[in-house]
Amino acid sequence: MSETVDTHGAEAHIGSDLPAPTPPISAETRAFWEATTRGELQVTRCRTCEEYTWYPRGFCPHCGGLEVEWVRGSGKGEVYSWSVVRRGGQGDYRGAEPYVLAYVELAEGVRMMTNIVDVDESALAIGLPVEVVFHPTEGEAALPRFTPIQG
Repeated sequence: MSETVDTHGAEAHIGSDLPAPTPPISAETRAFWEATTRGELQVTRCRTCEEYTWYPRGFCPHCGGLEVEWVRGSGKGEVYSWSVVRRGGQGDYRGAEPYVLAYVELAEGVRMMTNIVDVDESALAIGLPVEVVFHPTEGEAALPRFTPIQG
């Protein structure tokens, strides 16, 4: 099992060496994944009711409208919920423990499941301000993950 404490007793950063597997890319999500390779976090917004949506889909779950557009998100948010995975990682994540699995509430009001990276475990808290970082994959996508905002 990986340790999160260094030899001086201070907590080490966790989630710094996560794998970046290529996600499945569908026709509905292609624009999102292409934007990640440019360092952009995009979300969908309904042109009818102007509500933001996550996860990407071709209709608005708020009003049922079909006029959904991609818009560039701020890339900022706060931790809504989190858990440190210490064992039992599956697939590409096997052996990458410990890492943080979290829901981040974006400034646009939607929540996305993601990882918090380069974080001291003692700093993890609901409401922690975070910003997006992108980890390239071997495919045509980069994984959006979040790190604490410094300052």
